[in-house]
Amino acid sequence: MQSSSQDPPYRRIVEEFRARILSGELRAGARMPSIRQIAQRWGVAIATATKVIATLRDEGLVVARVGAGTVVAARADLQQPEPPPRQALNREHVLRTAIAIAGTEGLGAVSMRRLAAELGAGPMSLYRHVANKDELVTQMVDEVFGDSELPSPGPEGWRAKLELVSRRQWELVQRHIWLPRAISFTRPLLVPNMMAHTEWTLRALDGLGLSMSIRVREALTLHALVVTLALSMADEVEAEQETGVTLMRWQLERQYRSEELLDRFPLLATIPGETVSDLDGLFEYSLARHLDGFAVLLRDLSTADGQHSRGRRSPDGV
Repeated sequence: MQSSSQDPPYRRIVEEFRARILSGELRAGARMPSIRQIAQRWGVAIATATKVIATLRDEGLVVARVGAGTVVAARADLQQPEPPPRQALNREHVLRTAIAIAGTEGLGAVSMRRLAAELGAGPMSLYRHVANKDELVTQMVDEVFGDSELPSPGPEGWRAKLELVSRRQWELVQRHIWLPRAISFTRPLLVPNMMAHTEWTLRALDGLGLSMSIRVREALTLHALVVTLALSMADEVEAEQETGVTLMRWQLERQYRSEELLDRFPLLATIPGETVSDLDGLFEYSLARHLDGFAVLLRDLSTADGQHSRGRRSPDGV
């Protein structure tokens, strides 16, 4: 397969290595450059270099050897891959491997075949643990949410509780950037550990006189705040993986055009670049301003209830 200038960087690097291996320039057993060496030589991100090795491994062109790292596969291996070693699998091992693949290559790279190759097992052996990819993703979500246990009863006060659960979820999506892609608000997953987060949030609003509709909407709003910002973070990571261009380099490449355009927008021109790209700062600002607004809602509802109660009293106050 020939590469073109339109291919993503990782694909062009893969094609170069494939040609060198098939031509015999890189002989069987030859040690492949490390991920860091690939990143430095081709000027790409570590994640892009990781994807190069993963793709070559999936195609059977390279193999991992204990004590030697990644090496070019033997000629026999290129024609007829050696049967993968038999090994006992368990649910946690399967899920953790799938989570690692998603973390490096994105959720779209996770498949039963890809997972079996990574585990060195036959694809059919996985079906004892998961029925299909949908169930696999559901269990992956449950697994990572299980790593974020919430305290009981938690800090005092509704605001401290909502800050806690929101920050725990923000930390979670930062560790697992594929996670927002797996979450739906209209077709929610039946995931016990994620449901426990929602239940905890609803309980944090006990005693405030709120209807269940308001409590559910508040829980979903906080979750949406986290997921929306996490999607932007995931988009940036994926863009870097696909293009090999870091955000800083992308900004520098567009600096001249930006300066020319911003002459028309003097206020926008004064915004520090790091303010826009600081997603942690944006998360904290969004959370604080949202909770400020929720506090106003609670105050207004309390005032309205008080007025309603006074309106029901008799003229003599009895």
